[in-house]
Amino acid sequence: MGKKEKLKKKRLMGELDFILVLVVTMLIVFGVVMVFSASYYNAINEDGTPYSYLWRQVFYAVSGFALMVFFALIDYHTWRGWAIPLAFGGIVMLLLLFTPLGVSTNGATRWLWLGVASIMPGEFAKPIMVLFCAAYFAKDIRRAATLSGLLPAMIYTAIVCFLIYKQPNLSTAMTVAAVAVGIAFLAGMKWHIVAAMIAALGAGIYYIAFIDDGYQHQRVMTFLDPFKESLDSGYQVVQSLLALGTGGLTGVGLGRSVQKNLYLPEAQNDFILSIIGEELGFLGIAILLGVFVVLIWRLFMISVKAPDNYGMLIAGGTGILIGVQVLFNVAVVTSSMPPTGVALPFISYGGNAMWVLMSLIGVCLNVSRQIPESVEKLKQEKSQSAKAKAREKVAA
Repeated sequence: MGKKEKLKKKRLMGELDFILVLVVTMLIVFGVVMVFSASYYNAINEDGTPYSYLWRQVFYAVSGFALMVFFALIDYHTWRGWAIPLAFGGIVMLLLLFTPLGVSTNGATRWLWLGVASIMPGEFAKPIMVLFCAAYFAKDIRRAATLSGLLPAMIYTAIVCFLIYKQPNLSTAMTVAAVAVGIAFLAGMKWHIVAAMIAALGAGIYYIAFIDDGYQHQRVMTFLDPFKESLDSGYQVVQSLLALGTGGLTGVGLGRSVQKNLYLPEAQNDFILSIIGEELGFLGIAILLGVFVVLIWRLFMISVKAPDNYGMLIAGGTGILIGVQVLFNVAVVTSSMPPTGVALPFISYGGNAMWVLMSLIGVCLNVSRQIPESVEKLKQEKSQSAKAKAREKVAA
């Protein structure tokens, strides 16, 4: 590519999607504020200072923004060639959890200790699934319309979900499965195949929840009547419901939560929405969910306008991932589904989830930057076609 062509491509390349960046920034800033509020007494109890969780979350947010900008500046087509290596790498990370490198906490092995830091392979499985499925179906969009075409993606998804489930971490396994099915649907999967997959997933969940007498069965029993075990397995859910009930319509005021005073365990993590509800009320939660709706809408707008099928599936898959996680988190906090670990995107405390989502947002921003170029190409093609037809008429 010559110098003039490079300069022309640079001019055609659009700026970062302002609305998407603004909405993500709003969510992250709000998340930092709420992590500080929710962790205040827990931080004092653990570290002797109320600011420990705050500074760590600020670091995660700033580094997350750096990752977002980094990935926004890289041509998203680059990741297409990395789809297979990333897919195998994700499986290797999940398998390492069952070695001495796996760290067990509260009966679950979800962390991988790497000597200087720890990561959650289950979190990294989410963006890997988005990139793998997007690359697989974009190579031949007709694959999603037949069972034979779907089979390789289904096998990979089943392996990943099984390894995540064995941690055990059913919510992350369900999230990953939902992302894979969602991307296949965007690629053109038939409705009867979707119905069959949903039925199979429902049968599997029913077996795990009601027949298999294991970790998830106990959680389902707690979900059916959390107040029966209000001082044991149902304690966290009961405290969450008390927090939401106390908040009412407008909340008790920012920073004035009672449940965060060591009543609701790890309030800054998966149950941070309970503290938001207590301090800012139903209106606060409604506004927050409205911002998430704008974020997901923006991602799907990028998906619709994407230059090619690969960009369309990446942006759509990211929107599905965020939407599913928000839905699961709200359901757990309101006791609408069995309690399980699922973070509220951009809001809950933690680095792994923040880095993963910010990286994906960066990739989607790069997709949006290339929309003006694709529009210009379309205009040029239409112009050339019109000129060709005009020449044919003159020749005739």
